[in-house]
Amino acid sequence: MPRPVAARVPGDEGTWSVIMAERLFGTDGVRGKAGSYPLDARTIRRLGAAVVRALPHPGRELHLLVGRDTRESGPWIERELAHGTRSQGAHLSSVGVLSTPAIAYLAGSMPFDAGFVISASHNPFEDNGIKVFTHAGEKFTEQLETEVERIMTGPWDVPDAGAIEVERVDLAGRYLAHVRTALPEPARLLPLRLAVDCANGATSQLAPRLFCDLGFEVIAVSCAPDGRNINLDCGSTHPQHLAAAVRQQGCRLGVAFDGDGDRAIFVDAQGCVVDGDAVMLLCAKQMKATGRLRGNTVVATVMSNIGLEIALREQGIDLVRTAVGDKYVMEEMIARDLALGGEQSGHIIFSDFLFTGDGLTTALQVLNTMAATGRELADLAADLRSYPQVLLNVKVPRRVDLAQVPEVAAVIADVARRLGDRGRLLVRYSGTEPLLRIMLEGQDQDAIRRWAEEIASAVRLRLAN
Repeated sequence: MPRPVAARVPGDEGTWSVIMAERLFGTDGVRGKAGSYPLDARTIRRLGAAVVRALPHPGRELHLLVGRDTRESGPWIERELAHGTRSQGAHLSSVGVLSTPAIAYLAGSMPFDAGFVISASHNPFEDNGIKVFTHAGEKFTEQLETEVERIMTGPWDVPDAGAIEVERVDLAGRYLAHVRTALPEPARLLPLRLAVDCANGATSQLAPRLFCDLGFEVIAVSCAPDGRNINLDCGSTHPQHLAAAVRQQGCRLGVAFDGDGDRAIFVDAQGCVVDGDAVMLLCAKQMKATGRLRGNTVVATVMSNIGLEIALREQGIDLVRTAVGDKYVMEEMIARDLALGGEQSGHIIFSDFLFTGDGLTTALQVLNTMAATGRELADLAADLRSYPQVLLNVKVPRRVDLAQVPEVAAVIADVARRLGDRGRLLVRYSGTEPLLRIMLEGQDQDAIRRWAEEIASAVRLRLAN
């Protein structure tokens, strides 16, 4: 039976700023305004140096890899990272502009000790960030992040490393060769016209190159980065432009990536958006049919619609939920040795290929499902029935354990009983505002709105004064 859930980490986009006030690392690396803390030159140098200190390297030189998206601040941030890593005796190689999953794959498949990605994902160009991947191609765990932060607080400074010349390497082809294995029989889909929106970001050259090499006719959208137009009214957070291109150009489908290429949102031939929940369902069904869905389980976050959970259950597939953030999905998949997990936003992890979200791999896995089933994307996506959702925010002066407020706890329990196993209830405090968030999903929009108001009224009566 559904019950009130308290997320282990904050579960909304706004929470990151609160975490940053206390910690350097947020849910997806270090992020902020380029040039301001924590992305000022001194902090970036110290971060590079601290990562080297935190990695085990008994008596040998560490070899590190760095890549970046198309933001104008990327090159100088790369230079500061190089200065910091070199000050500790490490060697840093740069692939220039390349996607986050490409760095994760290369760090894990080549003799690198770690990989840096300079990107702020779907944020505007003024922002930037730094993500770190281990030699296994996995995002730094919270334990490693905490160790880096501990080192950075110590009374030391980055010694002058002198003139820094970053070695340039071209490894994009190696990554693309790996990604292509996600679609073993592209000829079964030909002819295929595909629209691709690269958000003027890190996949602007990768994606058209990949799909053209596979024999598809590619309609390129937002593939002309200028340093400032990354994610600007385009990409996975603005799929309406891709939808228009799909309809106008008569494409069978379209796919939109975010600025660093680790998420993908799709558009069917009619221009309807297909999100990460639908992608996880259609891929899970195909993977189960071919014996590739290890553990017969999918990992998603608390934000995935109850419709996904119900549709998977009807297929005999379990769903495990985590807090918001693809690194939490990854950690759960690793712990359980699972093959598929992701987020509604389009971060999908296929662990047989990579332990981080990869937009290109996701696109090829969707195409592979189309090829194997002979069904079009709209037909496959229709298997997911997304349930209506209601979200209410109640302003509260303080945080109280709701289980210790009998009148509120009783209403929550009664609503959970009425929902049964055909709905979902999530009650949690905001991480950034004095708000209690009440989210209900169910089959009847009017009913769940009434029930949400019942909880909200009880909270106002007992807590808002």
